[in-house]
Amino acid sequence: MSASVLERVPAAAFGVARSFTGRRWILKEADDDAVRDLMRAADIPLVLARLLAARGVNAETVGDVLHPTLRRLLPEPLMLKDMDKAVARVRAAIEAGERIAVFGDYDVDGSCSAALLHDVFAAFGMPPRIYIPDRMGEGYGPSARALLQLQSEGTGLVITVDCGAAATAALTAARDAGLDVIVLDHHAVDHPPPAVAHVNPNQPGDTSGLGHLCAAGVTFLFAVALNRALRDGGWYAANGIAEPDLRDELDLVGLATVCDVVPLVGVNRAFVRAGLLQLAKLQRAGLAALATVAGAAPAFTPYHLGFIFGPRINAGGRVGRCSLGVDLLTAKEAADATQFAQLLDTHNRERQAIEKFILEDAIAIAALQDNSPFLFAAGEGWHAGVVGIVAGRLKDRFAKPAFVAGFEGGMGRGSARSVAGVDVGAIMRAAKEAGLIAGGGGHAMAAGFSLDAEQSDAFQAFLAVRFAEMGEALAGAHDLQIDALVSPAGASETLVRDIAHAGPFGAGNPEPLVAVADARVVFADVVGREHVRLRLAGADGAVLDAIAFRAAATPLGQGLLAARGKSIHAVGRLRAEAWNGRMRVQLQLEDAAPAGV
Repeated sequence: MSASVLERVPAAAFGVARSFTGRRWILKEADDDAVRDLMRAADIPLVLARLLAARGVNAETVGDVLHPTLRRLLPEPLMLKDMDKAVARVRAAIEAGERIAVFGDYDVDGSCSAALLHDVFAAFGMPPRIYIPDRMGEGYGPSARALLQLQSEGTGLVITVDCGAAATAALTAARDAGLDVIVLDHHAVDHPPPAVAHVNPNQPGDTSGLGHLCAAGVTFLFAVALNRALRDGGWYAANGIAEPDLRDELDLVGLATVCDVVPLVGVNRAFVRAGLLQLAKLQRAGLAALATVAGAAPAFTPYHLGFIFGPRINAGGRVGRCSLGVDLLTAKEAADATQFAQLLDTHNRERQAIEKFILEDAIAIAALQDNSPFLFAAGEGWHAGVVGIVAGRLKDRFAKPAFVAGFEGGMGRGSARSVAGVDVGAIMRAAKEAGLIAGGGGHAMAAGFSLDAEQSDAFQAFLAVRFAEMGEALAGAHDLQIDALVSPAGASETLVRDIAHAGPFGAGNPEPLVAVADARVVFADVVGREHVRLRLAGADGAVLDAIAFRAAATPLGQGLLAARGKSIHAVGRLRAEAWNGRMRVQLQLEDAAPAGV
């Protein structure tokens, strides 16, 4: 295996200070002693040991990284602030037969969290009322009107999932009306909401160290704690009810963990590993139907979660009925599940069409901001349901944090997507605190905001000041971090399998990038939907297929097409796939640069 990994190069890999996409390349370094220790401790090949050592894994932690299990990594739920209060209040509601409602968000994390609680309470014989707000009509999170409506229906306790932490006004109105609310959330806030219990690892005063959890992860820990309390209190035995097997819910937790782009570290790695195994059984009618509609089959990977299942579940909240995701995930009958899956697939195609139309305009706007450290694009009539996706596309294309908003009637709704080292969630909270936007919040890598048209200029000026203060840290975020060097001859199926052992990959544990040096472009052309396919040849004549998706009109694609017959350095992710009855290894390109410059 060591033959496939080339010698280290200086800090600016191959001397690339500005690639086709304008980035500097850096080769990650790994301590030789640490690499040898990992090889001995875990009996792994050199390339995998180097990847892990460069990511801070050592001989003591390598077992949990390579073989993450819930048995070892599941934290004690009561570590979370207010978890004991939440469990006590819900237990009391169950014992009293009180009507419970679950208020969720319309994205994958919110839908999975709401479906998880639905499953748990349904097992108790108490299926909850699920309320998902309409994205266009109600916006994000609980409102006083919605909470009071639930109370008027006879609800005595509302549990919010993936929302509620910042809904101070709505929860104050609920409290004043005598309605109890429990918040299960993970969005960072500076002040706790007026709730009976606020379970959130990213709230002030929480010392659990579990800030990397998505809402479904928090909800699962709540279910574990509640299940234990009911078991220890004899409730199951007294009522003749079988204790639910919470492992059945791990498909939801794994799906939400990947789709909400939270760091795949610690227990999140175990959630995804276990979730993929549970999903492969296709026991949940909705996900089985969605797999059929999407033409997907086990074995599933994080790619299926993030790019096959996730976008379709999200599509209801973007351009369709916002409750469709929960409807799908809680469906019991195959016919119902199939109907929901087909609707979501249709909405996803509609979303793609809307996205393409807006993306063209957004790219044109972003292209004029070459000297700005961030991108801001807005347009009248841009659909609020796709601005987050468009922001992500801009971020990927220009390697900068992107803020995208759609305006209608003087009010804009926007989303931001970031790069490593830039916390857009914190930026949004600061802007809201300063009164520069009507609302905002989120995570480090993804956030949402709303603002009046007249606030736009002041908000952009605020962003300019904040980014100017980041200086060198922002410049470093633009660098492309390379994990390993490989030759076309060494890019084997075995190497792909070895690298895969460091997964699951996602936020916080990105899929390794490998570099191919001084490879001649013997073929390059545009194929399909603006993809650039090429073939790279090494000095020994060995060839490696490569592809740059949606790159034809980008600087990367133009650089690759102009390099026919020339030598380039290429960086990407290795893939092994079946092709005409045999396995083919391909490099999915992230970037490239001229060789010998």
